[in-house]
Amino acid sequence: MAVLIIRRPVIAALATIVGGFFILLGGLLVAAFGFVLFIWLHFASNWFYVGVVVGFLTIVVGGLMLLLPSAKTVLGIAALLFGFLSIPFAVGGLVVGFLLAVVGGVMAIVWRPVAIGVGVVGPPGGPAPPWG
Repeated sequence: MAVLIIRRPVIAALATIVGGFFILLGGLLVAAFGFVLFIWLHFASNWFYVGVVVGFLTIVVGGLMLLLPSAKTVLGIAALLFGFLSIPFAVGGLVVGFLLAVVGGVMAIVWRPVAIGVGVVGPPGGPAPPWG
């Protein structure tokens, strides 16, 4: 019987990456709003660009989940942190990005490698007698 072992938190990573794209989009919208404020009111601030950085870092964390599955807990916590940071700085990634980053972070934290199709393999005639 073939054994398939899933060794990476693929769904958690994909949810985090897609959430990161939405957070990046929300960050770009906030940055565009900051640019409009600069043009009209001459109000300059670098805080408008934090959402872009948070979105980019969320995408990086999702990619690292695929590359470093042994660091899944730390990366899941980072995804949760960036998801919550997206609320004030990137409008929550249009809410979808926030939800996907949080779900991806929680899935990465609780993920365990799974073995599919594992059967008990013993000698062909049944178990060996206790005397050897």
